Amino acid sequence: MPKLPDPFSTTKKSEEQIKLAREIIDKIFRDPNIKYGLKEFADLKIEEILDVFEKEKGRYYIRCLKRDKDIFVYDANKNTGKPEEIIRQLWIYKLITKYNYPLDQIKVEENVYFGREIKIKDADIVIYHKDKLSPYIVIETKKPDEKKGLAQVKAYANSIGALIAVWTNGQASQVLYRLHPSREYEYLSDIPKNGESVEDLKKKKLTLEDLRRDYDLTEKLKILQELVFAGTGEPMFDEVFKLIYAKIFDELEARDITNQEVKFRVYFDDNQTKEEISALFEGAKKRFEGVFEKSDRIKLSPSLLRICVTQFEKIAILNKNTRIADEAFEFLLPDEAKAQKGQYFTPPNVIKMAVKMLNPKSNEYVIDPACGSGGFLMETMRWVWENYLADSSENKKIDYAKTYLYGIDFEEKMHKISRALMTIAGDGSSHIFRLNSLDTKSWFEETEEKLLARRELSKFLHEFEDYKQNEENRKTFRYFDFDILLTNPPFAGEIHDPLLIREYELTKNKKGDYPDKVERDLLFVERALQFIKPGGRLAIVLPQGKLNNTNTEYIRRWFLEKGRILAIVGLHQNTFKLPSPAKGAGVKTSILFFQKWNDDPNLGPLNPYQEDYPIFMAVSKRGGKDNSGKYIYKRGPNGELLKDNDGNLIIDSDLDEIAEAFVKFAKEQKFSFWR
Repeated sequence: MPKLPDPFSTTKKSEEQIKLAREIIDKIFRDPNIKYGLKEFADLKIEEILDVFEKEKGRYYIRCLKRDKDIFVYDANKNTGKPEEIIRQLWIYKLITKYNYPLDQIKVEENVYFGREIKIKDADIVIYHKDKLSPYIVIETKKPDEKKGLAQVKAYANSIGALIAVWTNGQASQVLYRLHPSREYEYLSDIPKNGESVEDLKKKKLTLEDLRRDYDLTEKLKILQELVFAGTGEPMFDEVFKLIYAKIFDELEARDITNQEVKFRVYFDDNQTKEEISALFEGAKKRFEGVFEKSDRIKLSPSLLRICVTQFEKIAILNKNTRIADEAFEFLLPDEAKAQKGQYFTPPNVIKMAVKMLNPKSNEYVIDPACGSGGFLMETMRWVWENYLADSSENKKIDYAKTYLYGIDFEEKMHKISRALMTIAGDGSSHIFRLNSLDTKSWFEETEEKLLARRELSKFLHEFEDYKQNEENRKTFRYFDFDILLTNPPFAGEIHDPLLIREYELTKNKKGDYPDKVERDLLFVERALQFIKPGGRLAIVLPQGKLNNTNTEYIRRWFLEKGRILAIVGLHQNTFKLPSPAKGAGVKTSILFFQKWNDDPNLGPLNPYQEDYPIFMAVSKRGGKDNSGKYIYKRGPNGELLKDNDGNLIIDSDLDEIAEAFVKFAKEQKFSFWR
């Protein structure tokens, strides 16, 4: 057995060595759009494993764990690196420490001959059987694209006779098992450990503890798009969502049993796999009533379903880091839907600013009447958990999510997404309703879903002193008593329904007549105020023209009659842009922060005739996106990308600074919610 390199020794590295390794690795992977990544190694202390050093001026090397020689990885002068070499070294480390393969059974850059071809190619890693002569597993790290990478590694496996082929780009990997002696392959969830057979791997049970929390779900969906859905004709959104809900149901069920075994996994037989996953989906349909039709079934063939299950079986969908799922669900939406509904995925920096400024408490009821993916509700939940329930039990935190957060959205896909995300974040999906917030007449259809929505929302109907007003309100569901409203309503579209137009004050023209059509966002402005109680507060994203055009002065006067304008924040013009081909909203937007007049001094502003008061005004200069709609991320002093406590890249934006300035202003003004 050769002498093991430094990573396996007990000698601890110096802080300087660790710092240098971290800096160089960050520089190699600094581009967030690079196809290579390190998500697969989130459980490893990478900077302590790899020996990185400057061998020549500005040129950095690592010591190969197998070859015991210096390998070039980064040129500071040209700002170029070799991410595939980093991934290869980390895989070698995993093969030895996790899968227990001896170093003398592992070879790198093995020659592969293709028939009579003169050209010889090198396989990145080959693991041999104990005889050290028969290839067992071949691993490809050079091709970051899964389609090309899989083709390459299968060609290697076929040529040298390896039974298992692995493609990896550090973000995700694919494991293929060759059905000897044919050249057909089936997908595995992992590679067998040393001494373990493929059959052993298939029979192995999974528990909640086995599931990974740090992974790239979007990368897995890209792989499925290419490998499964490109040729099926089935809508990827629909079928993947069935699997995600089946997995959510499985993880929730596993929490309540002693060994916490999960059943969402690949079984020995493809038909058994489909039977087990279909049974989980049936359970999910019953538990999350209203998300799917009773007749919905998983439509994928058993063989294609196996590929999907291999991508999901080793990860935890119920995950505190909900941005993983949020970004994945945004990827799932078709491009035309993103272009039309980009506002549903409000950027996280915008959401965080709005929630921070309104400072929701643990006893306040919050609603978003156009909740989209549920971003405002999830951030509200996180804010309350961290600031008001930090020392509370997990049960109390979940009770908060179940009790105080409400969302409404009419679009079917967004309703499914928001319910899923709220379940993932903290089991707060029970009060996400598929309704048209603007037209309450449609709420009275006698379906189970709408009966439940009416029953739950009726608890918040405003109580008038006048009996007739109360009865009218019970029939129309117009006025509510929520404490806080946060929303980014859809701007696009017009309302042509004359009966609906007549239900709103703001639709009247100067002569007091009702027009034939009105802009949708105008109705949302008025509807937002109807949802909150006297003293209640709101934040609403609006086209900037509603707040500064001369022909919309009547809207601003209407607001001044109804309550106090707390703040107006102008957002950067790139805020709602989406990368091509889904360009996103091109309208310049602002967020209006507002509080209703009331008769209770403990709730906020009192005097409806107060005309002169200060309003917090700010304009964002760093919105967190470039002109193409891609996020810009913060970097440290050495150019390294910065991450938050959940491992997410931090968006480079000034919105938190604006929120901090507002908090200071709110305390000076003695706003009730910031006393």
